[in-house]
Amino acid sequence: MRVVIGEDEALLRAGLEVLLGQDGFEVVATAADADELIVLSRRFRPDLVLTDIRMPPTHTDDGLRAATAIRRVLPGTAVVVLSQHVEQRYAVELVGDDPAGVGYLLKQRVLDVPAFVQALRRVADGGTALDPEVVAAMMTRTRRDPDPLERLSPRRREVLALIAEGRTNLAIARRLGISEKSVVAHASAIYDILGLAPGGDDHRRVLATIRHLDRRPPPPTGGGTMRP
Repeated sequence: MRVVIGEDEALLRAGLEVLLGQDGFEVVATAADADELIVLSRRFRPDLVLTDIRMPPTHTDDGLRAATAIRRVLPGTAVVVLSQHVEQRYAVELVGDDPAGVGYLLKQRVLDVPAFVQALRRVADGGTALDPEVVAAMMTRTRRDPDPLERLSPRRREVLALIAEGRTNLAIARRLGISEKSVVAHASAIYDILGLAPGGDDHRRVLATIRHLDRRPPPPTGGGTMRP
């Protein structure tokens, strides 16, 4: 699997290159800024682009902008972005209208090498990998609106969150200690409650729902800035 890495911190960039190389990835290029990342991705046409969100030249969301540009000019290229902190709006923006082949992970997840590599491979295969903390933030935001997520039972919210992370029904069943048949039943009920029409992958429909609900602004509070 051919990979281009975008990371402005030289030590982390080198570490990622070594880590991926040891797990069978072919790192064909590395970039230290967002503009270079786009150029190298167009040149090498990798299967996967792994990039930090905050990169030069502005050190804001340049890596994210590069990732979305790469997905636009190179359809089918899988993209995983890394972030130091949970930034909900970036996750929503990255997923856009097509969550296939997209990942948003916190940098600390790199320390769990097997899980990190598994997430990269899942995204490269067309799946989705959202950091559990990102999913939790999105679910917290949507729960401020009582309709329709408030109609989900605690168990179904757990199932929904795990589906949104890109987990299979079998993986969810093992995680929650229930049968796979029960997971399917919970998922079906979730889709009915959220008004989702049949068709497409389960995790894609859930992500689309979370994104739709997230577009509605939360109710005003008594002061200060609301954090997701």
